[in-house]
Amino acid sequence: MLRVSTRNARFQQWEALLTNRNKRQRSGEFLVQGVRPISLAVEHDWQIRDLLYGAGATLSTWAADLLERVDCTKVEMSPQLLQELGEKTDAPPELLAVVGLPDDDLARIRTGPDLLVVVFDRPTNPGNIGTLIRSADAFGASGVVVTGHAADVYDPKSVRASTGSLFALPTVRISSHRQVLDWVGAMRAGGITVKIVGTDEHGDVDVADHDLTTAAVLVVGNETAGLSSAWRESVDSMVRIPITGAASSLNAATAASVVLYEAARQRKAVRTA
Repeated sequence: MLRVSTRNARFQQWEALLTNRNKRQRSGEFLVQGVRPISLAVEHDWQIRDLLYGAGATLSTWAADLLERVDCTKVEMSPQLLQELGEKTDAPPELLAVVGLPDDDLARIRTGPDLLVVVFDRPTNPGNIGTLIRSADAFGASGVVVTGHAADVYDPKSVRASTGSLFALPTVRISSHRQVLDWVGAMRAGGITVKIVGTDEHGDVDVADHDLTTAAVLVVGNETAGLSSAWRESVDSMVRIPITGAASSLNAATAASVVLYEAARQRKAVRTA
């Protein structure tokens, strides 16, 4: 067990995980807040490096159980310092977890004829990334891929917005769309017919009229600029979401949720037909 009662080097390292993407990448770890996210990280066998709890605190059965059974460094911390890391204004959290980053490898995503993957192209808002991951998990997607120069999947805002789905659904960061196309090409060479479907307000067909029952990669663009020209040239088809009222478009994560719901609806209809 480790005790931390001052803002020492170890504390500063954890504090940097909240705000510094480069520090997260270099150390290969990130900070996880909240009962559900921590529970799902443990349940899905993510690498828990440290569990932080407050000195003198009366712990719940949940917290005490995790401290007992998770093999990692246990850190007894000043409640004031724990509160800072928990980013709470009212009270310190029971537990915080320091979790190892997984490999950014497309092989983490299970492939097959029922493949449903969402590609988020160059998102700038970490909250939108987390929201999209949550929707992808809810509607049965196989995984999420974040491409290009983008906000960080492991930013605390993204982790919180995913409400733990980040730990249940493979999410992979890829620098170039070309890597995704090569991955799709390998699946096609192996006999899996995969459609790459882009989303745009000026798409050729309403999403409800497009067949999403076969293996598909759904591509959603940047919140401001939409899909990059490289992705526009790479998709097999482009769908639109019909909207009415004064709104000119939907938030990117919201648009992805609508398309994912439609894919789930179509696939359920085929299974129950």
